[in-house]
Amino acid sequence: MLNNKLLAYGIDYNDAMDRMGNNADLYKKLAMKYLDNECMADLLAAMEIQDFDAAYTAAHTLKGASGNLSFNELYEISASESEALREGEYQAAEEMLSDVKAAHDKVIAGLTKWADDEL
Repeated sequence: MLNNKLLAYGIDYNDAMDRMGNNADLYKKLAMKYLDNECMADLLAAMEIQDFDAAYTAAHTLKGASGNLSFNELYEISASESEALREGEYQAAEEMLSDVKAAHDKVIAGLTKWADDEL
């Protein structure tokens, strides 16, 4: 049941349980730490000043964190963002930035509801 509710926010609980050896408490603890993750803010700030090396680092870190936590939509789009920045495709990276932010915001909304026992 929780999986279906979290899927609406791009969070694949069942996949995470496979990664975490079915340790629900560990997963929730790690997922909630994401609420304090600064990678999205770092990515936005770096893109604003066109510091593409810093943007790549932030996007790559966001990709890793979201992948490890089974935030699948965020993982997919941040992987594309990271790849575009790595390849020097800065216009493409700029164009998909709003999609990265939207996926990130969706995960944050889901985590917040989960933390507040609203799911």
